[in-house]
Parts: sequence; structure tokens; C-alpha cells
Amino acid sequence: MSLPFVSAIVPCRNEEKFIGKCLDSILNQDYLKENLEILVVDGMSEDETKEIIKKYANRHSFLRLLENPRKITPAAMNLGIKNSKGDVIIKMDAHSLYAKNYISKCVEHLKESGADNVGGVLKTIPFKNTITAKAIAISLSHIFGAGGSYFRIGSKKPRGVDTVAFGCYRKEVIDKIGPFNEKMAKIEDFEFNSRLRKAGGKIILFPDIVTYYYPSSDNFKDFFLHNFIDGVWATYPLKYGFKVSLRHLIPLIFVLTLPLSIWPYIPASLFFSARIAFCGKDPRLFFIMLLAFGTRHIGYGLGSIWGLIKILIKK
Repeated sequence: MSLPFVSAIVPCRNEEKFIGKCLDSILNQDYLKENLEILVVDGMSEDETKEIIKKYANRHSFLRLLENPRKITPAAMNLGIKNSKGDVIIKMDAHSLYAKNYISKCVEHLKESGADNVGGVLKTIPFKNTITAKAIAISLSHIFGAGGSYFRIGSKKPRGVDTVAFGCYRKEVIDKIGPFNEKMAKIEDFEFNSRLRKAGGKIILFPDIVTYYYPSSDNFKDFFLHNFIDGVWATYPLKYGFKVSLRHLIPLIFVLTLPLSIWPYIPASLFFSARIAFCGKDPRLFFIMLLAFGTRHIGYGLGSIWGLIKILIKK
């Protein structure tokens, strides 16, 4: 069976702790190396990220370093696509490790399904071996923390979805609908996939495409800030006429109606926290999960409010 040429694009910035392991997992793929190029697009890193990438590029001729002066992820993707040779474009996250058959499965499902974009599920792994880091990882992959985001909570069967975490696209699709929107610095995937679906494209999630994802936070302060920023990008894109799906706005509704919503929220949080703690046989998780869920929901909701305020201030 003839294999298409694949361009794997890895946007990154200040990832010295992760980029080596990430690239090792990509280089260890079972996909034919003669049909693969890896484009690592660095956003002007201020740590040792770029030096690490250069060492890999010196050892592997099909791995290249590109520099991204704009620093943001959609600009990195557009730069990578511009310099790519592949018939298939795969976005790969630097904070992740990939199953050995990741690229093979992406290409297989892309060809056999007739989809325009395929992706898989994230297996979220704690950033550190602490109870707080574990709780943060669980909250990001639990239905109470992630809602109906199937690439986070998983799926037992292939299903059509509105977006996937790191897409595998036919190059012709990108040529058809245009580049990533560089105004959408934190939701570039969702915005791109929204345009894809409006153009009649099909996005399918396959559970046998597996990524092991490390959250960037291991403490509640950083986790709050991370969710706050994500929340901003749930509402700020309204400035450009782009609307996210309803599930992204639930934390906003929760915070805005807090005097009423807190009463059903508390029993739900207690139930899920207890279930996680005692089914996992680690009672310490009970109180920590309460904090993790609360930090995620309130941080995201407050960020969404700030996104709306930013629009009004700009006006």
C-alpha cells in the first residue's frame, strides 16, 4: 500500500523540559521515515529549547527547525504548512508523547474514513508525582471537568466531532479553506475546524489514536491562571464574530449565576470527588478534587467574564 508523505508540525516555545521526550516519541514512530518530515517551529524560546532541537536536527536529516517570530501557535502552524512537502499535515503538541503507531493510525483512518480531519484521545498524565498534580490531570479528563469534549474524556467508538486536539488533515483541505487564523491565538484548532465543517468537511475522532498529554500546571495557582486564559478565549473571539460552542460557556453561566448555581454544583462536586477518591482507593483525592474542579470552573468562568470586559474596553 502506497503511503502518503506526512509533514508533522510541532509548534513549541520554552519547552526544554518536554521537547526532547516529545521528539523521541515522534522519531520512534513506526511510519516509514522516507515518507516523513518533522518541522519543529520554535516561538523564540528563552530557555534551551532551540539548542535541544538543533541537536536533533543535526542527527536526523528529515527533522528541521523553523523560527516563529510571532511566537503564537497559529502562526507556527502557518509557517510549518508553508514550508511543508506533505500531502498530509499532522499537528503535534510539544507537551505530549505519542503512541508508536500514532502517525500510522492517523494516516490509515484519514484514508479509510474519507474524513478531512482525524484525531484521537488524550491520556492526561500528571506533570509531577504529587497528589495535586494528579488531581489536576484527573479534572482535565473527567466529564465533570471537561464536559462533552470527547478527545479529553475518551470514547469507546469512532464518532463525528466538532474538533480534535491535534488534527491530521489532508493538505488539499487546508489549501481549500485557508490558513489558521492568527487572531485566534488559543483556539486556533476550534476556529479552523469550525470553518472546515461549514465548508462541508468531516471530522472524526478515533479512540485508537492515542496521545499522552502532560498538563502545564502542577499547582493550583498555575492551574487557575491556565484556566483563566482559556476562559478569556471562550468569549474574546466574539470581537471577531466567532462563537464557540455552548459547552465552552457553561463555566461563564455558572459564575454569573453563582448564588443559584452553587447549590446544585456543590452536591455534584462532592459526588464526583468522592467517586474518584474511593474508586481509586486514594481518600486524599477527595478534598483535592474539590479544589481542582472548583479552580477549573471558577478560573474559566472568570476568564470568560474578563474576555467580555476586554471587548467592551476595546470598543
